[in-house]
Amino acid sequence: MSYKIISKTEICPNQYEIQIEAPYVVRNAKAGQFIIFRVEEDGERVPLTIADVDKENGILTLVFMAVGYTTKKLAQLNVGDELLDIVGPLGKPTDIKKYGTVVCLAGGYGAAPCYLISKAFKDAGNKVYMIMGARNKDLIFWADKMKDACSELFITTDDGSLGEKGFVTQVLSRIMENEKVDYSIAVGPMPMMKAVAELTRDKGIYTEASMNPIMVDGTGMCGACRLTVGGEVKFACVDGPDFDAHKIDFDEVINRTRIYKDQERKRDESCNLLKQG
Repeated sequence: MSYKIISKTEICPNQYEIQIEAPYVVRNAKAGQFIIFRVEEDGERVPLTIADVDKENGILTLVFMAVGYTTKKLAQLNVGDELLDIVGPLGKPTDIKKYGTVVCLAGGYGAAPCYLISKAFKDAGNKVYMIMGARNKDLIFWADKMKDACSELFITTDDGSLGEKGFVTQVLSRIMENEKVDYSIAVGPMPMMKAVAELTRDKGIYTEASMNPIMVDGTGMCGACRLTVGGEVKFACVDGPDFDAHKIDFDEVINRTRIYKDQERKRDESCNLLKQG
């Protein structure tokens, strides 16, 4: 089975959207699920949440940031090149149903998976607010696409270069003050998702977080993606990736994501040498 790249676009500095021929993957793919890919035979397995699917044409859309060895190798591929393999769809899809008013919060490249999630909630009859946040305007992408997937779109940037200056939580706080929110979901950096959980906890708003811890096999066998939810050990790959944000031990997950920083730095240096060569 070939996984040919048919489109590649740098949508933000060092951040890419690629479309891949993957009919067997997209056939049963749903909002919130992910895939695991390899670029080369001896390469690591990297999970990416599904950003969009074209089931009619069998096209899978992924968005990634070239920050580590493997994602930088992926960024070096061009249209016509093929990935070694893709496994998916994996994980449980987001539980889509009619809640009433739904808020989707996307931090950084978390906007990509939020597109399908927001669209699915809107199609289910919900009023959907989308709040996209990033450090600056150069890191905001898919804004026009996102407008079609939600009822109302808000954009925040840390420096105020686009939309409202500040963070997604301040917009969420304002929405909660003005109307009843029935459900919220956060996708993005761990500190951002933790902040959202703390904000909604006192309001009693059921909140989920899409977790992206270290992952290896994606089928629950290796245990690398384990996290503690409500005092119980869960695996993001088979029990998630969405979990009750009020029950997640975020500090534990954040600490575990730092385990391989030194190894990743060494691989990153190897990747830079490859580019120079």
